[in-house]
Amino acid sequence: MSAAAAPIRVLLVDDHPLVRDGLSARMEAVADIEVVGQAGNAAEAMQQVQSCRPHVVLMDIGMRDVNGIDLTAQLLALHPQLIVLMLSMYDNAEYAQRAMAAGARGYVVKDSPSAEILGAIRTVFAGGTYLSPAIAERLFRAPAARVAFSEREQEILALLGRGQSSKQIARLLDIGVRTVETHRQSIRRKLNLAGQAELIRYAVEHAGERHRDR
Repeated sequence: MSAAAAPIRVLLVDDHPLVRDGLSARMEAVADIEVVGQAGNAAEAMQQVQSCRPHVVLMDIGMRDVNGIDLTAQLLALHPQLIVLMLSMYDNAEYAQRAMAAGARGYVVKDSPSAEILGAIRTVFAGGTYLSPAIAERLFRAPAARVAFSEREQEILALLGRGQSSKQIARLLDIGVRTVETHRQSIRRKLNLAGQAELIRYAVEHAGERHRDR
């Protein structure tokens, strides 16, 4: 950035003062980013956007009165020129997708190094988008349809997609519950899914595809 260029004006929105103070301290160490305001709730954020005229809002996702995703949508409806970068303690691809759908330009994890958070601010201000590496990997990994499942795994996936529990699947397939759980873990590993909720979501979303392939 040239000496004549104005710094990036940033508004910090987080309901924890210590988090805001920590972020502010990080940004004070660089010349091209300036914290122009702080807000601890939705009402304060609305007021600060109006009075401080920030370029970028660094938005916490998990506030008490309203979640950051909903607040992002509200702010952008009133100030479409605003740039919102979501800051979250959750390394969760679904949250990132929802945030981007609400209009956020990026999603960065709170425990990221200072250099990454500052780089994310610069990236979105310059017109780009930013996703923390772990989030980007989950969002853009190779299509799961290429994964090869055994016949039993396909049966279990189909039943999961119909809302069946492990106990119900065990009864329907005449196998033990532990065997069902072992197959579920195997499917999760093949798909690189973080938890059971993601597995169920995958099973439901792909139920129609499996039915068409039969």
